[in-house]
Amino acid sequence: MAVDVKQIGERVEKESALLTQIKKEIASVIVGQEYMIERLLIGLLCNQHILIEGVPGLAKTLSVTTLAKTMDASFQRIQFTPDLLPADLLGTLIYNPKTMDFMTKKGPIFANVILADEINRAPAKVQSALLEAMQERQVTLGDETHKLTDPFLVLATQNPIEQEGTYPLPEAQVDRFMMKLRVTYPSKEDELKILRAMSRTSQKIEVKPVIKPKDFVRLRALAEDIYMDEKIEEYIVNLIQATRNPSEYGLEMGNLIQYGASPRATIFLTLASKAYALLQGRGYVTPQDVKSIGFDVLRHRVIVSYEAEAEEKTSEDLIQEIFNTVEVP
Repeated sequence: MAVDVKQIGERVEKESALLTQIKKEIASVIVGQEYMIERLLIGLLCNQHILIEGVPGLAKTLSVTTLAKTMDASFQRIQFTPDLLPADLLGTLIYNPKTMDFMTKKGPIFANVILADEINRAPAKVQSALLEAMQERQVTLGDETHKLTDPFLVLATQNPIEQEGTYPLPEAQVDRFMMKLRVTYPSKEDELKILRAMSRTSQKIEVKPVIKPKDFVRLRALAEDIYMDEKIEEYIVNLIQATRNPSEYGLEMGNLIQYGASPRATIFLTLASKAYALLQGRGYVTPQDVKSIGFDVLRHRVIVSYEAEAEEKTSEDLIQEIFNTVEVP
């Protein structure tokens, strides 16, 4: 297996220039926010969807738009509003009186990258239509089923404030997202850089496309090939099992967790750990890779109980305790 790891390492070294170029292009527009940019790239490498949560003005929309511009791929930004209809998203059938037949008008969801801006502002039927398309990667209009483009990546944003007039996503639907990111305020140094870079309205920075759809396929295959030892696989399974049966791992939090993480979390944590290792320039996964990406994969999958809320314990507090307790290989 040592030979295989060496070969994977050589492939990673070869492709690292392309990943560095993508980061460089995004960094020319986005100051700081390395955490968010890195996670967006992980979603890209895994061809999975991401939910981004943060207060307004933290460059969530700008980061996604900039990432899309670095790709030679189709991009659609959809502003979710309370009056949005599923047809506005998926498309519809239009009757043509000349041919006495229905013609298909595809909606904006037929693109490589979808920015679902403020997803929690749309009613449940629109959210369900989007999430079904995310899961099945196809849309049915009338009697016809249309496959969505490959790659197909949904990057959704939501604000944790101003909940009045919003439709929060149910936990079962949030589970469709590979990761849920929590974006925080920039540091003092980064904010000073933002001030100097963005205070001139006449200055417009252009982003060049640096990656093509064929590169997606190659990078995705490479991320899947990143070596993961059996002990790391067992470690991931133990972490997920600890969210369901904490007492088996010496954790006294059974009354604090209402629902643990699903098998989907096991799959996504494995994929994300491999993609994270690739971004670090390695051909193999370490336990630290699993810990680094674990919060983003698990924070929306560990549902806390009323007792935990009464004790002011969040899912992140419980996940941290699990990481501190479960034996590291």
